[in-house]
Amino acid sequence: MTEVKSEATVESRRNEKVGQVVSTKMQKTIVVEVEMRKAHPKYKRIVKSSKKFYAHDEQNSARVGDVVRIRETRPLSKLKRWQLEEIVRRSALAQVEAAAPVAE
Repeated sequence: MTEVKSEATVESRRNEKVGQVVSTKMQKTIVVEVEMRKAHPKYKRIVKSSKKFYAHDEQNSARVGDVVRIRETRPLSKLKRWQLEEIVRRSALAQVEAAAPVAE
């Protein structure tokens, strides 16, 4: 009884994270801040901590404020070890900025 999985349903072993884009100043690179919430080992209070990840964005499609999913990949540069997987939610600020040049 072996089950054959199609390529669309194959689960990847690569790590994925969801975070907010904080910088798009570099070409084909975004900085994503991921917020982690963890219970304190002694006091059991929820403590927030955040970490920034550099991710490869081939089409420069992400904007500051967007919520994105990034996937672990091979090292692409000194700091880049992640790749943009998808834009989960667009920022309202990014939509206003995109509409401004059209109106002029």
